[in-house]
Amino acid sequence: MKIIFLDIDGVLNSELWNKDNEMEISKGKFIDSEKVRLLSKIINETKAKIVLHSGWRFWFDGNIMPLRKEAEYIVEVFKNYDLNIYDKTPDLTTVEIRKSKKFSMVKAQEILLWLDQHDNIEKYVILDDLDLNNKGIEMFQIKTDGVRGLTKENVEEAIRMLNYYDI
Repeated sequence: MKIIFLDIDGVLNSELWNKDNEMEISKGKFIDSEKVRLLSKIINETKAKIVLHSGWRFWFDGNIMPLRKEAEYIVEVFKNYDLNIYDKTPDLTTVEIRKSKKFSMVKAQEILLWLDQHDNIEKYVILDDLDLNNKGIEMFQIKTDGVRGLTKENVEEAIRMLNYYDI
């Protein structure tokens, strides 16, 4: 199985998109459908499954059912592109990390724990705009630019990594 560890903010939305879409954001619609279309290209060409490793995963229950309207909206947009969330990473955050919003401190450990719990993973990529502070998984990360979000170049790199590179 191939996996995309997906962050949302800075990947499926961006600072530029946020500036131009204040009305949508006020309605809980934080996702740029153009970025979801780009994500769908990766899925269609690699057959990878999405594992949410974003803070957004807290907006879904253990069965990946939405708990908030923002999560309902992402499910709705994903359905438009025949996408769904396969799973989410475990939560290793502490009260201090949640208060300071320094989730990048544990994201790498959460991904590694998820990988340890799943032995049928052929290849994976991580789409995130943050530095994950871990040299061991750095080579599997496609670091997006939070100002622009997911780009065609990021998509091409992810497809290459999932279809051609060995881990």
